[in-house]
Parts: sequence; structure tokens; C-alpha cells
Amino acid sequence: MNFTLRQLSYFKSLSQHRNFGRAAEASHVSQPALSVQIRSLEEAMGGALVERRARDVILTPLGRQVLEMADTVLDAARSLDRLARDQGVGQRSLALGVIPTLAPYLLPGTLANLRARDVQLTVQVREARTERLLSLLQAGELDAAILALPSGAADLVEVELFTDRFLLAGSAGRLAQMEAGKAQLRPSDLRTEQLMLLEDGHCLTDQALEVCGMQRSAPGINMGAGSLGTLSRLVAAGFGLTLMPELAVRAECEAAQGLAVQRFPNPEPFRRIGLVRRRSSSGGEWFDQLADVVRDVGGAIVQDSRKVAS
Repeated sequence: MNFTLRQLSYFKSLSQHRNFGRAAEASHVSQPALSVQIRSLEEAMGGALVERRARDVILTPLGRQVLEMADTVLDAARSLDRLARDQGVGQRSLALGVIPTLAPYLLPGTLANLRARDVQLTVQVREARTERLLSLLQAGELDAAILALPSGAADLVEVELFTDRFLLAGSAGRLAQMEAGKAQLRPSDLRTEQLMLLEDGHCLTDQALEVCGMQRSAPGINMGAGSLGTLSRLVAAGFGLTLMPELAVRAECEAAQGLAVQRFPNPEPFRRIGLVRRRSSSGGEWFDQLADVVRDVGGAIVQDSRKVAS
């Protein structure tokens, strides 16, 4: 191997700062030392990695390819370093992924409970959408992920943790209008122009469309919010209605002034929340314990939410 981790690290810094001086300062080395290492890396790669300008640099096509691979190599090196340090002090680590519509509500209690059970456990959390989490999980960058089931991915062990029901959320005025003349309001009674959802790519959006019997291509659906927090504030202000997961009800009702929720009649629409890992990874005690913790935390939040919207 004709390149070093130090060279890749310096090159990544240069790509971020686009200036040799700033990159050297961020890397805590002199500018000539950084320049020498970049030159050596270019020789090893067989071509220029950056276009050098008076005050900045631009990545060449080769530079963009090398940067993408350098990120992977540096991430792997950090993981190895963490593993070595953990082993040296008897510490254990867990890389856990969580989808954005679960993370703000589940993570605080989950991490506190994990810490209470094992003070030597270090947890690295990655919040991302389902597709990204599954990719990281299958690449070995995550040990487990909390998401909505089924995942749709092969070669995974999936354990259901709890059921997260959907409630109708909006301003009190809008909900009163919806109730007028309807003894039992169902998701299928909603019109596309009334519905506000998270931006495309969130599994919660797919689930909401499914329970409402709507197609993604249906005209009038507003799919632009980036988070449940934003969505809650928009519908609380009267800009539409949305389906709110029971897990988020108490937190969002406390955070978004004017937000009101109501339950659908039985059978209530819901999503299944589960924990997944690679089938090839070593399961057993750690996975079962993690499932127990998340199940207890999620179950308690859901029960608490039922006091808000009974």
C-alpha cells in the first residue's frame, strides 16, 4: 500500500477547507508538511487530486473518487481504533440506528436505561431513514436498528417491540369541523387536500398514505415537512391535518401550542415498531437485552400518550 491514513486524513481536510493553509491549520501541521503529504498521495494515486488555484482548490474527477473511498477507509480505521481501545479497558460498544420518527421520543429513555444496566457500554447512535439504516446495517457499520416493520430487507432478524397507533392531529377547530356530521371518523374519510405529511422518503409517509387509501401521486397532498416537530407546528396552526404516531403525541402536544389529537374508531390504524440485526451477526444476550429495554421504554411512552388522547 503506497498511501497512509495520515495522507487520506489530510486530503479530506483539504477537500473540506478548499485551501492548503486552512486545511493545515485544522490538521495541526504546517502548510509545507501538508502539501508534501498531498503530493505523495497524488503520486500514489497516479494523478492530480485537486486543481490548485490562488486562494482555493477544486477536486478533480480522480479526487472525488479518492475522497469517497477515503471516507470509507477512515471510518473503518476509526472503528478499529475504537474497538482496540474498548478491548483495552474492558469496555463494550454498540452502534445503533434509529429512524427520525422514533429517535426523539425513544432515544433519551433507551440510552438512560442502557447506561443504567451497563456503565461500560458505549453507544454510538445514527439517525437516518430506513433505507439508509438498512444499508449501514448490511455494511456492518451498525449492530442493530430500530424501525418500522417489516423492513423489507433479506437476511435480517426482526423482533417486534410494540404497536404504535396513529391518531388524527390538527388544530381544535379543524378537528371539530371534521367531526361534524361524522359519528366515526376514519382515515379513509380524509381528503387529499386536507393532508400534510413528511417529505418523500420517510416510511411514516408511506404508512399514512396506505392507511388513508391514497396514492402517492394523488393531487393536493402536501409532502414537504422534514420532521414531526415541523409537521406538528404546521397543523397546530391550522394548515391541515396529519396522522400522528402515538409515540410522539405527548411530546408534540407539549411542544406545539394549539395541537389537538383524536383517536380513530377500532380497528385503529397502526405501525409495528421493531429491532433488527444481521442474521450473520452474533445474536443472543445483547440483542435480547436491547429489545427488552426499547420495548419497555416505548411501551411506557405509548401508555402515557393514551392519557393525553383517550
